[in-house]
Amino acid sequence: MSETQTKKAKMTSSLTQLKEITTIVADTGDFQVNLRYYRNYKEKNDIHEQKSIHMKKYKGIKVNLNENVENSMKISIKSGRITLAEQVETALDITCVLFGKEILNIIPGRVSTEVDARLSFNKEASIEKAKRLIALYEELGVNKDRILIKLASTWEGIQAAKELEEKYGIHCNLTLLFSFAQAVACAEAGVTLISPFVGRILDWYVANTDKKSYESKEDPGVLSVTKIYNYYKKFGYKTVVMGASFRNVGEIKELAGCDFLTISPKLLEELEKSNEPIRKVLTGEAAKKSDLQKISLNEAEFRWLLNEDQMTTDKLSEGIRKFAVDVRKLEKLLQEKIQS
Repeated sequence: MSETQTKKAKMTSSLTQLKEITTIVADTGDFQVNLRYYRNYKEKNDIHEQKSIHMKKYKGIKVNLNENVENSMKISIKSGRITLAEQVETALDITCVLFGKEILNIIPGRVSTEVDARLSFNKEASIEKAKRLIALYEELGVNKDRILIKLASTWEGIQAAKELEEKYGIHCNLTLLFSFAQAVACAEAGVTLISPFVGRILDWYVANTDKKSYESKEDPGVLSVTKIYNYYKKFGYKTVVMGASFRNVGEIKELAGCDFLTISPKLLEELEKSNEPIRKVLTGEAAKKSDLQKISLNEAEFRWLLNEDQMTTDKLSEGIRKFAVDVRKLEKLLQEKIQS
């Protein structure tokens, strides 16, 4: 960085510098926080992650659950879905879509809506659920190009995404991604976006090895995303890399230049208050010079690599279980409202 660039950097926040080289996404379900960061950084904040719905997290929400239930019951009866389980499923789908639509009212880009985590090992059911969610969005006047269908990075989830992208033009966000094998399979499937989890990778290594602290450059999550980014850029894959789940600002700085970074409000605030210079670490030029070799994975090879990778196996299964818990909580709430 030149002397002039360094002086200029000292006059602007680290967050402002970072948004000049990487698309920043506020990683939160708090609408007020999203609105604040969109207003301040609207030219870059064009994708928001819709988390599994915890009612306490969504401050300022305008979605009326009672009204959702009434509408879902009408739709269920009209379509012949009359069992309680079918009515709850319909209410869940409508609630998720209405939350997504509310988010789209304050951002100009796209929103990710999750497919039920319990379908993570069922390709066909995942495809049907995704199509159902998109149909509900379109009934509300939301074009499918503004939606990312969020799927777990299992073999079945990746293959579901491949068919959704190729056959139906439905864009997908592959989450719970912890390994290079998952990233390669996603790229070959032509998915729109992947969300590799930097911090959760670090968490596993701290919990399961003798090493309890890492320099940012040596952070296993940072190294994983760097390798994925370089591989994608070297071989011309269009899939967007969005680093997620950060534990500290150091991880973020080491991934400056990545396509997207989704950052928690706490770390966004820390970056906003700092004036430390941000340098572009990841570049397409450097990626093309890397010694990475192109590989291709079939189902057996993919499953074997995951089997050999304890960290990915542990974190993927843990993440799916936790997502499923979130879905069950909302289902219970909706079922109580339907029964009352």
